[in-house]
Amino acid sequence: MVINFYYPEIQGVEIPDENLCGIFEPKLSENNADVEKLILQALQEPIGCKKLSERLKPSDKVLIISDDNTRHTPVDRILSVLLPYLQDIGIRKDNIRILMALGTHRPMSTSELVDKLGQNIVDEYKVINHLWNREEENMYYGKTSKGIEVWGNKLLYESDFIIGLGHIVPHRVAGFSGGGKIVQPGVSNGQSTGETHWLSALVSGSEIMGKRDNLVREQIDEAAKLMGLNFIINVVQDLKENVVGVVAGDFIEAHRAGCDLAKEVYGVKIPKADIVITDSYPADIELWQAAKGIYSSELVVKDGGYVILVTPCPEGVAKTHPEIEKFGYVSLEEAKKLIETNQLQEKSVAAHLVHVGRVIKDKAHGIMVCPNISNELKEKLGFIPADSAQEALSYALSKVGKHASVAVMLHAGEILPLNE
Repeated sequence: MVINFYYPEIQGVEIPDENLCGIFEPKLSENNADVEKLILQALQEPIGCKKLSERLKPSDKVLIISDDNTRHTPVDRILSVLLPYLQDIGIRKDNIRILMALGTHRPMSTSELVDKLGQNIVDEYKVINHLWNREEENMYYGKTSKGIEVWGNKLLYESDFIIGLGHIVPHRVAGFSGGGKIVQPGVSNGQSTGETHWLSALVSGSEIMGKRDNLVREQIDEAAKLMGLNFIINVVQDLKENVVGVVAGDFIEAHRAGCDLAKEVYGVKIPKADIVITDSYPADIELWQAAKGIYSSELVVKDGGYVILVTPCPEGVAKTHPEIEKFGYVSLEEAKKLIETNQLQEKSVAAHLVHVGRVIKDKAHGIMVCPNISNELKEKLGFIPADSAQEALSYALSKVGKHASVAVMLHAGEILPLNE
């Protein structure tokens, strides 16, 4: 069987039939949904709260928070419905601002904003990149029940009503993306984000991935409440990014309903395998995002097995987090020592190092196929370098044995493995 990847610059791989135990992807919807109709219906039937028309006054200053270009949420289509809806309520255009929830990613360029939002939105509305590391643009909102200090963009405090836009997929740190995650970490500072991410590093992926209610989401929800998130519009998309559902309303209740749908779309029964070939699609810009392909493989690879990550990463490892290249992927205990000795101050980075290290160091071995990361750097990070997926598979088979089982996960940046 020849398996081709989503990336034209990366050659496919031929897997012996006797080794292959399956090719696994999220589901593809058979329905051709009218997206704008779904969005409008969700606005008219919000979950867990009253309609926007019953909650907003014409004089209100509305802040819309959008996810960034590392997510494929059709924000332009959401805005094409939401903005006229707000104007019908009487909200003036100059009382609407759009804040891009970058988390700790780099700022979006003007062309990227146009691609995400649409030229008319960028021209007619005030669009702002959240800058997580600018003290003057962030403020203190309070503490969660676990004592996490919540710091975030001051525009939320200056607004009367806050609407978050995003999509819902399985997520290693929070169980699922979407919901209150649009503000924590979306528009929070590095300290707050580090604390919530570090919580996720203390437990295995099986305890969080695909579970809406978990110890990290609890803190995210508390942070979102402190920061004043009033309403969400979240979409669920299929394998080819077709919208299969839209939820709107209370950021907890509506999100919970969206997670149920996302689990149906992204949950795939996958047997445990000796070798897991995983891409990172659609999280492909840099390794900081592409590691999602590794996260999902934790639930599939057998102890002592091999995970082969196939990803392009045109921007390398992580432009905003050079610590990853400095320390490489590590165990939980090693990360704790780096934090205790003050060598590593960003806990979100520490959590990332642990999430990957837990798979390629503690549980299994990692091989990386990536044309934009050098073999020397792959080794420094903790991966075995390979120039092709075929080379990587041959190496793994030579180590595990010719009868090793091989599972292939495509669109693995968003897949939720459900073990058979």
